[in-house]
Amino acid sequence: MYLEIVTPEATLFNGDVESVAVPGINGEFQMLNNHAPIVSLLGKGNVKIYGDMKINKEFSSKFTKGDKNVTLLSINSGTVEMKDNKVIVLAD
Repeated sequence: MYLEIVTPEATLFNGDVESVAVPGINGEFQMLNNHAPIVSLLGKGNVKIYGDMKINKEFSSKFTKGDKNVTLLSINSGTVEMKDNKVIVLAD
């Protein structure tokens, strides 16, 4: 699946990943390949990205490494859209 993470300042990441878990306003949920289309508001928490990521050095300070090939991005709020194996996270 393809992931794009966009903030008001810049596009922090775009590339292929295995899956993504996001902090929805009603709790965390995860999206895998061929997930049904969805649009949801996000709350404060971590976006968890599973898979190998090549992060631009300019933005690497915004990401932290978690357990077992998981990369974390802390957000305060945002929106996520999943459609046709493409996830777009608009984050604050």
